[in-house]
Amino acid sequence: VIDINLKGSFNFLQAAGSVMMKQRHGSIINMASISGVMGNPGQVNYSASKAGVIGMTKAAAKELGRRHIRVNAIAPGFFSTNQNKTLLYNPDGSLSARSEKIISHTPLRRFGTTDDLTGSLLFLADETYSAFVTGVIIPIDGGFSAYAGV
Repeated sequence: VIDINLKGSFNFLQAAGSVMMKQRHGSIINMASISGVMGNPGQVNYSASKAGVIGMTKAAAKELGRRHIRVNAIAPGFFSTNQNKTLLYNPDGSLSARSEKIISHTPLRRFGTTDDLTGSLLFLADETYSAFVTGVIIPIDGGFSAYAGV
């Protein structure tokens, strides 16, 4: 988990950063997680890897900013995807007890969808609308982290 999430992000940052330094501009968007912000029981390795991505994002923004390279991250919360449907739903299609608890602590009262990420990614990638945005971690979590006091 740490190799893929943290080391993979680090390797990508080095490769993309090298190209962007020659161009003297660019935007790198890392994939963090709300688990890296808040921690998640039973997922110490995952939470640690995503917290590492957050720290790396902030440090890289400071290092690469003078070359006009912006480095940001999004921190998705709980999303319903094909990969995790068996964790979120009972075999009959109803929400699991854990899912109901998560949704009850999410002000928008639902899981995210991949479409919910699009606007934030486009905003951060755009050199006009986010030209003065770097080193930020944007939670895309339906308000979950705000509810939880983070």
